[in-house]
Amino acid sequence: MAQLTNTRRSLLLAAGAMGVTGLSGLISPARTQGLAPTKTMRGGANNYRPNAPIVDRIGNGGFWMTGSVRRAGDGAALQGQRIQMWAHTTEGHERDPQSHGATLTDADGLFRLEMPQIVPAFGQPHAHLAYDSGDFETVFLRPLMNSASDTTLHVDFVLTPA
Repeated sequence: MAQLTNTRRSLLLAAGAMGVTGLSGLISPARTQGLAPTKTMRGGANNYRPNAPIVDRIGNGGFWMTGSVRRAGDGAALQGQRIQMWAHTTEGHERDPQSHGATLTDADGLFRLEMPQIVPAFGQPHAHLAYDSGDFETVFLRPLMNSASDTTLHVDFVLTPA
């Protein structure tokens, strides 16, 4: 009978913990460091061009890359951080200089840059983005789009000081 009571008590305590911390609180311990850094993705640096120019728009536009940049740990928004973007688009290949451009984050750590419609390369519609300003560790991302007909892609960076 003691075993049944302990099991029931454990179940009730676990249910209460789930209500307070959510299911993730049961699966992994609470993170004392806060927001975890973004890891570089395989293939993210393909066709990277250091120092791509900061631009108002890449090509004739029509597709929006958006995202945020935050500091690992406390999640603070990072203003003035350079994000470079490039992709295979209706106007050029990801290796072409005119398919590359960069923008800076605003006061809320947000970025937004218009570029031509992304089209599949190697069967997958995807973009490349890089944080490469130097104040934080460089991160290369290669996110896939859900569909080749999507006209936006949102990407978030969480950076670790260099």
